[in-house]
Amino acid sequence: MSPSDLPGAGSGSRLTTYRELERKVRVPEVLALPQLAGVAPGVVDVVAGDEITMVAAYHDTPDLRLIRWGATLRRREGGPDEGWHLKLPVASDGVLVRDELTLPLEAGETGRVPAEIEDVVRALVRAEPLVHVVTVRTRRTPYALLDDAGTEVAELVDDRVETVEGGVVVHRFRELEVEARREPSEHVMAVLDAVVTVLVAHGGTPTTRSKAAEAFGPRGGGAPDVVVPPWPGVDDPASETIRGVLATSVRALLLADVGVRRDLPDSVHQMRVAARTLRSALRTFAPLVDAEWSAGLRADLRRVADALATIRDTEVHLARLETDAALLPPEDRARAVEVVGGWLRERLEGSRAAALSELRSERHLRLLTGLVDAARDPHVTGAADEPAGVVLPPLVRAASRRLTAFVDRLEPDSPAAQWHRARILAKRARYAADAVAPILGTRARRWGEGLARVTDVLGDLHDASVAQQMMRELASRRQIDGLTGYALGLLDGIEADRAEGDKETFDRLWPQVRRTLSRRLVH
Repeated sequence: MSPSDLPGAGSGSRLTTYRELERKVRVPEVLALPQLAGVAPGVVDVVAGDEITMVAAYHDTPDLRLIRWGATLRRREGGPDEGWHLKLPVASDGVLVRDELTLPLEAGETGRVPAEIEDVVRALVRAEPLVHVVTVRTRRTPYALLDDAGTEVAELVDDRVETVEGGVVVHRFRELEVEARREPSEHVMAVLDAVVTVLVAHGGTPTTRSKAAEAFGPRGGGAPDVVVPPWPGVDDPASETIRGVLATSVRALLLADVGVRRDLPDSVHQMRVAARTLRSALRTFAPLVDAEWSAGLRADLRRVADALATIRDTEVHLARLETDAALLPPEDRARAVEVVGGWLRERLEGSRAAALSELRSERHLRLLTGLVDAARDPHVTGAADEPAGVVLPPLVRAASRRLTAFVDRLEPDSPAAQWHRARILAKRARYAADAVAPILGTRARRWGEGLARVTDVLGDLHDASVAQQMMRELASRRQIDGLTGYALGLLDGIEADRAEGDKETFDRLWPQVRRTLSRRLVH
């Protein structure tokens, strides 16, 4: 299957997803399983199941990029859920929460990772091949923790694990996992916590490491390809701030890339924000970075943001349609929703296909590789050796002055394109302030907070302007009858009122923000 033939996660993909919420405890081989009936309120019985043997062939890049990102990929035979399993971390704060994406065994033999899975993790592994890296054999005894109605609250599994190399067992360990079997709630979390407390009291050690990571020992605990370094101080070289800013947004973009391929909510927005933040940082730091290197990255990042723009805009206008249409009389609402909603959903499907095509292109793969390199070793000039507190404030002030000068020329009846330009300049100034806030402190944070309010208002104004244009274009189509055209006109009027309200809000807000921007960034 070629990349262009791959379906999106929401459009016919064979991948199924299950959210896994569990706690892991490593225990001595000789541990006798303690009594768990009554371990928490509502757990009245524990029923053992039959022991099963599972053999998992873990796949990763030769340098373990998936494991170092906290992800695992295996092809497992044996047990009730045999097949391909890709586990991606969602959160990790004592409780291990992961999304498990699955395919049947026949999706690929050992050593031949299914194309759907390769696509999901492309940003994490980039050009490196996914190969069979280790085999893990597990003898598992399951235990169901039941409530007084005989319903399973959680499952405990007692895993005796062996790492196998060349048919020889080279490492053994024992692991107990307790996993929620209901939707997360205070009661379910209390059960998991209580089980872990008992196991720790009997000599266990809580862990979030996967079996594959444990199998590799120290290699399995390596850092991911992009690590956000500790923020430097104002007296440290500006290059260290640049490295931290780029690493933060590159990491966000890589993880959002995974989300976009999975069609997760808000992932498109997150990826666009990461791309725009990176472009803004490279522009703000222009005197401190290599011009040719920066220009190439910014051009590629703009292409990504543009590829995602129609998806995001369409999602926004579907939400606005729901809000606006609720204000119309029922018959007009039905006509407007049928025409506008149908057109937007059709556009969403087409724009998602186009965006995925871009993300699966060779040039996007080169960009991902370039971004990881940039996060590790940005191409800075000699000027970046100067202290951050000396060279960064003037660059941030320059971005805010460009915004202030432009807004001073704006009028309420200025063309929509001019208001949109103000929004762009406000975003650049905001991203610049946000980038240096960890270094420069409170005043930079206040700049960023004020500019965030400005960009929110101008963003809503831009959306209202685009919505009005959309209504007028749809109403001009020959197949639109008079009553439907009238309904579209009502929506246009609603958006016009919103636009006027946004301009009035901006007029009240801007003097406050302008005063904030007039203050010094550093004491």
